[in-house]
Amino acid sequence: MDFNQLQSLVRPHILEMKPYASARSEYTGSKGIFLDANENPIGSATQTAYNRYPDPLQKALKEKVAQEKGVRPEQIFLGNGSDEAIDLLIRAFCEPGEDHLLLLPPTYGMYEVSANINKVAVQKVSLTSDFQLDVPAIQQALSSSTKLVFICSPNNPTGNLMEAADILTILDSHNEGLVIVDEAYIDFASTKGFVPFLDAYPHLVVMQTFSKAWGLAGLRLGMAFANPFVINVLNRIKPPYNLNQVTQELGMQALERAKAKDHMVGQLLGERERVIKALENIPGIHQVFPSDANFLLVKMENAQEVYNSLLEKLIILRNRSYVHLCEGSLRISIGTPEENEQMLRGLQRVLANA
Repeated sequence: MDFNQLQSLVRPHILEMKPYASARSEYTGSKGIFLDANENPIGSATQTAYNRYPDPLQKALKEKVAQEKGVRPEQIFLGNGSDEAIDLLIRAFCEPGEDHLLLLPPTYGMYEVSANINKVAVQKVSLTSDFQLDVPAIQQALSSSTKLVFICSPNNPTGNLMEAADILTILDSHNEGLVIVDEAYIDFASTKGFVPFLDAYPHLVVMQTFSKAWGLAGLRLGMAFANPFVINVLNRIKPPYNLNQVTQELGMQALERAKAKDHMVGQLLGERERVIKALENIPGIHQVFPSDANFLLVKMENAQEVYNSLLEKLIILRNRSYVHLCEGSLRISIGTPEENEQMLRGLQRVLANA
């Protein structure tokens, strides 16, 4: 896909509009008497001074993310969680009433919610029975109106990686829209994911997050990696200060402690394997699906009743029984060793009495 093709995917009025210029985008220096943004010059009501607006383009944080991920800063969008990138991609590239996005259920629910909010049609092609991409069915569904294809890998709620060759086939098959690979759980998988393919595929977008492996869910810091043109489009329509100063500062601190993240990932992977073995030995567990994430999808007897019983014991799992292809299953996040042990004991008791 060349630049003209990529540009043609954007809704025309988005390209034509004049984006909002904040005070900090007009003057980017750090020194001077700042009387341009109507800020409180005296300080903050907190002990730390947060009276000045943050960098609207998060330049310092993007430099560190670029080093960590092996990309260029101009290939990075940082948002209020990955959900912001999902919403902005739909708003920028999908014309309501004309275009649609393609979803591959079972998958992350916010893709469809964001599409519904923006009144953009959704087309669905089911994953196969082993939770992989049905490539022929996807290719048949693709059209010039398919502006976005969302592929979650490792997938939520099933936990598995999609076959890389299948994703590449979809990228090669569809030059009339963007292909978004959501890698929120990639740090728990045995692959580097699709960031290395960005330069080869201008219509590829890769989403990742600080919420999972980095342990920063409370900060809401999501990442999207894409062609610089796509990043510029997202920056045109995002709120001017979409990432607050605290998030930027703590994101920088986290990136300086990547070894701590790797250590936590190692601990969670060890617990994941221990929990899998324990679950497989509990009567009433029908299947523990393979996982490349920090959670397990587990099929069991009376899943709804088990969920309710554990909830009464303040052991909170995620009921996926009503989700396509996940019938009779609960999703179990990997906790601390103590939390996992309580969950396993509770699950064993509930299933024994079911």
